[in-house]
Amino acid sequence: MKFIILGCGSSMGVPRPDGFFGNCDPNNKKNYRTRCSALIKTSDENILIDTSPDLRNQLLRHKIKKINKVLYSHMHGDQTHGINDLRAFFISGKKPIDIFADNPTSKYLKNSFSYCFNKFSREYPATLKLNKLNDKLFTINKNKKIKIKSITVEHGKVKSNCFIIDNKIAYISDVSKIYNKDFRYFKNLKYLIIDCLWYRFHPSHFNLEKSLEIIKLFKPKNSILTNLHTDLDYKKLKEILPRNVIPAYDGLTINL
Repeated sequence: MKFIILGCGSSMGVPRPDGFFGNCDPNNKKNYRTRCSALIKTSDENILIDTSPDLRNQLLRHKIKKINKVLYSHMHGDQTHGINDLRAFFISGKKPIDIFADNPTSKYLKNSFSYCFNKFSREYPATLKLNKLNDKLFTINKNKKIKIKSITVEHGKVKSNCFIIDNKIAYISDVSKIYNKDFRYFKNLKYLIIDCLWYRFHPSHFNLEKSLEIIKLFKPKNSILTNLHTDLDYKKLKEILPRNVIPAYDGLTINL
């Protein structure tokens, strides 16, 4: 099983569409960041987390030929607006793709992208099947099951979902608060991939200080900072981080 960070950039990516790099050195390829999506890749199934607006290029880069399930963290556009790119996998797989979302995200997706869920004609069938995101999901990987647990967190004024895979890796791309009652799920992790927007305070995201505080509290073996803004140059950020914490970059792959 592999966990691939397809994109690790904040809502406008790095550089922004107007070419602005901020503090990021354009000569470092790891400063080129597309919007956040991730992939759980197994021998049997590929499970996508979020459909970034950059999803098409992300999937082409990694030669992803199938998507079996999609998990949505929350309803914001930088996590959902690549949804139409899933149509190709409906065509190749010849059946609707199962997607899993909480109630607010489900409502947003049905209202904004109704054509994905409703059959309009023989030529335009429904390409996606919407399922309720429960706190436990399972997928078969030949001789064993992969356990995926979702945990609700705060992301400013909306709720978001963190995903913990096989009690080994937690992926939490958008968060401003983790509830104390859920701290127990984050103990003894091999990897914690966590939101770190920039240096200063933000009401909807962890900044560097808060991310490092959470890492110190949970004590994972390794931590990776994602959802990185133009403020955060890869090399400069890496130089000031503890030894077991690194910035994400597009394409970073973890073997589990």
